[in-house]
Amino acid sequence: ETALAVIEEASRYLGYPYVWGGASPSTSFDCSGLVQWSFAQAGITLPRTAAQQYLATERIGIGELMPGDLVFFSYGKGIAHVGIYIGNGKMINAQNSGVKIDPLEGYWEQYIAGFGRAIDHGKEVAEQTTE
Repeated sequence: ETALAVIEEASRYLGYPYVWGGASPSTSFDCSGLVQWSFAQAGITLPRTAAQQYLATERIGIGELMPGDLVFFSYGKGIAHVGIYIGNGKMINAQNSGVKIDPLEGYWEQYIAGFGRAIDHGKEVAEQTTE
């Protein structure tokens, strides 16, 4: 199952440091590098930057969010950050303090710019989503 493969791959790097421009385990990761790498290991090609990944994914609403979907953030000028939704209101992302799991509520909520889908979830049930 693709979403699980993406999340499992990204989770292997929990605790890795944030490295601007980093896009592989050997360099460590920035936000979009972690996304690009994790999806590539599951056979899905995504472009390199968060802004490009936003344009390359299907827009979905928060009520449609499923594990493996992407959450995009803006601090006022364009898409500047991306995380991988893992369910239960949480995402895995490479941010200033490294690769970690963060809740969408709280600090990150104010910066959410949209949600993207790169996985064809097919028959996967929507009950997996958060409330």
